[in-house]
Formats: sequence, C-alpha cells, structure tokens
Amino acid sequence: MRRRNLEQLTQETGTLANFVRSKRKSLGYSQLKLSQRTGVGLRFLKELELGKKTLRMDKVEQVLNFFGFTLAPAPIERKSPFNEGL
Repeated sequence: MRRRNLEQLTQETGTLANFVRSKRKSLGYSQLKLSQRTGVGLRFLKELELGKKTLRMDKVEQVLNFFGFTLAPAPIERKSPFNEGL
C-alpha cells in the first residue's frame, strides 16, 4: 500500500473530499457502488465528499485504503507552540 499523508493528498486534489470524489469517478463508480465496495454507509460517503469537518477516522481510512492510500500525520507550515525548537 502506498503511504501518502493527508497533506500530500490535499495538495494534489485541493481537499480530501475532492480526492475521494475524483478517485471514485475515475473508477466510474456511483456513490452507492463505492459505499458498498468499501463497507461504509452511503450517507457517510456523501458527507465525506461534501467536506464534512467531523467524520469517523476509521471510516475515512476504509475509503482511503480501498484506493491504496492511508491517513498519516504531516507537518504543518504555521508556527505552533508544540513544534518550537524542533
């Protein structure tokens, strides 16, 4: 499985929602078919593609794994008190 972090995914597609939508469409899948193939609910998939801010990470991971991707931590560019001195 290719390990890609969320930052790389969003740089390439704009948002996670756009990434999932574009991958789904490239396969010619409807939202219903993708939800069935990944084991997530249709409502969840619709909310994911609409960019809902609060989603279950395990279900997001299920969808990304179907496409050969995974969630992973990525550094951010802004200054944070948590990464000072690193």
